Amino acid sequence: MLPPELPPLPALTRAEGDLVDAYLEAVDLLGRINPARGHDTYGGLRAAQALVGKAIALRDALTLMHDRGESELHTATLTRALRVLDGERRSERVTLPTASPR
Repeated sequence: MLPPELPPLPALTRAEGDLVDAYLEAVDLLGRINPARGHDTYGGLRAAQALVGKAIALRDALTLMHDRGESELHTATLTRALRVLDGERRSERVTLPTASPR
């Protein structure tokens, strides 16, 4: 049996697509750095080093949007794109784990 088909990705400009991609990649890296969820310092160090590049990609996407006169983010459309790309699950690792009862 095949898994259910994902909804289609909403239409995005190239800069919006780059913004969403770089944002989710940064979120993935932040999840690896999160000391409450990490496993070792080396993995966190490597993720922190890679985060610099993702921050630059985020900056470049936003700069391109700004230079083109795109002064507003279309949050509803970008939210749909993030959900289609599993942004909710991916961002869970950035938060603190649920506290266990004592």
